[in-house]
Amino acid sequence: MKTVLLIGLGRFGRHIAMKLNDLNHQVMAVDNNEERVNAVLSYVTNAQIGDSTNEEFLSSLGIGNYDACIVAIGDDFQNSLETASLLKELGAKKVIARASTDVQEKFLLRNGADEVVYPEKQLASWTAIRCTSEHILDYIELDKDHSIFELSVPKEWEGKTILQLDIRKRYGINILGVRENGVLQMNVMPDMKFNSRNSILVLGNEKSVQKCFHF
Repeated sequence: MKTVLLIGLGRFGRHIAMKLNDLNHQVMAVDNNEERVNAVLSYVTNAQIGDSTNEEFLSSLGIGNYDACIVAIGDDFQNSLETASLLKELGAKKVIARASTDVQEKFLLRNGADEVVYPEKQLASWTAIRCTSEHILDYIELDKDHSIFELSVPKEWEGKTILQLDIRKRYGINILGVRENGVLQMNVMPDMKFNSRNSILVLGNEKSVQKCFHF
């Protein structure tokens, strides 16, 4: 369990609060809007109404005590930038900030943010990849060349084993897991046979995955 300071409770911040709650983390939520704060009370450990660009207010939260600080402010980049900078000055262990443009991403990384999330860009990439093939069920980009894909099993693979297909040798793709009826099996054996109920989790170079699965 980790302790997280979440600043900014718009739609993006609220979804973060909900997911952190699902993962059983302790969350202190902050926003300058009372309605937004009230909307997340059932998902967080504690919440305060306040101005995150006010150094005295931020200092009163005990910034160094949190495992991570998330700046999810989406409607005022100046406030987001000032908040990220203040958090780092006050001893934040890790600052994760939201960006909406490439320029914002660069400024945040230069002024306090350890990591930047770029929801629109990341979702656009996911959507573009997802729509290129009916086989793709999910997608996580690791770097500009490598990704993890969850794909439905091609019809021609049914009844064949992982050893027979040997996609690691042929394409340089690693099978990380096999899902059947919603259950993900990570202990993948070479003699495991595929069927139409399976989906598979694979890691590899995007071009190699495209070639292997014909999308």
